[in-house]
Amino acid sequence: MQKSTISIYNLLEQFFRKSEPIQRIKSGTVLFQEKDSVEYVYLLLKGSIALGRVHLRGKDFILKILNDHELMVEYQLFKAAPHYQFYAKTLTDCELLYIKKEQFEDFILADPEAMSALVIWLSTGYLKAQMKCQDLIMNGKKGGLYSILIRLCNSYGVKSEDSILIDLPLTHQELANLTYGTREVVQRTLMELRQKDIISYENQKFTVKNLSFLKEQVDCQNCSFEICGLN
Repeated sequence: MQKSTISIYNLLEQFFRKSEPIQRIKSGTVLFQEKDSVEYVYLLLKGSIALGRVHLRGKDFILKILNDHELMVEYQLFKAAPHYQFYAKTLTDCELLYIKKEQFEDFILADPEAMSALVIWLSTGYLKAQMKCQDLIMNGKKGGLYSILIRLCNSYGVKSEDSILIDLPLTHQELANLTYGTREVVQRTLMELRQKDIISYENQKFTVKNLSFLKEQVDCQNCSFEICGLN
């Protein structure tokens, strides 16, 4: 099979943007809930969306945050009557294309290039998930938070001469949801980092002043941005 040179996102956008209108969705909108019947696959053209689960006891866990130019396929492909595995909620105002599940699957099956690109996308996503699990399991709560901050820098970082602004508003509770910890533990760890001048926090945005410190603490493997992100 010839290696695909174009991403599955670009192939879908080129094909479906001709027929599907752009949907403009306000911040805080729930696109779907866990266990809802699958109706659409989504192309995120612009904005940020959180994917997660709410535990039986009410604890909210954010599994990943998607930014511009992302594809959302949160179900078992080609399965009869599938359900979404997670919820999806917009963190900012977003622009999306809604693609009917049946149209998406027919497109993939009919186009070898699209199938190849989908396999590459799925394998990359699998590796991202494995690396994230490794970081959270091997490094504990504190190291898990350090790992998430590194990933935030890769996905949302705006570099200056001596620091990296994470250009995504996040509360301490949302950061706790990302690390599967409690807000109290996250607040305590963030206070330690601020006291050491590793990070700062203003207007709900974090600035990382010493990325090398965070990487050293978690034995960072310096993976590519494609692997080390929150998407």
